[in-house]
Amino acid sequence: MATYKARGYKAPKPTEEKEEVIEDVNVDEKDSTTAGVFNTLDETASKTEEWVAKNQKIILTILSAVALITVGYLLYERFVVTPRENDAAEQLFTAQQNFQKAVDGDVKADSLFALSLNGSEGKFGFLAIADEYSGTDSGNLAHYYAGVALLNTGKYAEAVEHLSQFSSDDVFLSVLAVGATGDALAQQNKLEDALAKYMQAAEMNANEFTTPRFLMKAGQTALALGKKDEALKHFTQIKEKYETSQEGAAVDAMIGLSAK
Repeated sequence: MATYKARGYKAPKPTEEKEEVIEDVNVDEKDSTTAGVFNTLDETASKTEEWVAKNQKIILTILSAVALITVGYLLYERFVVTPRENDAAEQLFTAQQNFQKAVDGDVKADSLFALSLNGSEGKFGFLAIADEYSGTDSGNLAHYYAGVALLNTGKYAEAVEHLSQFSSDDVFLSVLAVGATGDALAQQNKLEDALAKYMQAAEMNANEFTTPRFLMKAGQTALALGKKDEALKHFTQIKEKYETSQEGAAVDAMIGLSAK
């Protein structure tokens, strides 16, 4: 009997057993470092927790003290500082009214300045307000008003004292206070000191009102001191920069005096 082979038939090869290959596992140095960092953080956190637990009483005492100080400050501001500021402002109002009437040219100017300084209608004057309400905004402002009122009543040394105690973020008032100090010094014949104050006032805040005013006073004081060149410089500045001002209208005559 004949035996036939099927075309294309190939006997399957026996399955080869594959050897299991175990790859080397390399531990990255970075992984090791990171693990170390986490371990360190865990240790640090643990130590912190221990420290907090150990010092809990001290921590709570400190926090309570801070809270007490904060609450105390807020209560002080609300029940002491604010009412005191309001009371000072109320006292100042009456004194300011008398002062303004005197400045406006009332025939009783001297007596009105005196009332503004010493008080009226059961209210304090500027002198008492500056003393009793020291540290308040109104107490500070009272020093300015007192200085100007004293200047207008011929008490020049006292005027300088009060004006020197006034300070303000208001540039305009600050300039006027320095200029008024110059006036009080000039009245005491302290012309060199007065000249310095006038120049300070002129240079503090350049504007069409105060700058030519105090440049004129600086020039006139320089003339009185025999400093014609310096006087001419101040008058010329008015002529060149502030000719339309009130001082500019009279500056030509002052330039003529300086040029002689």
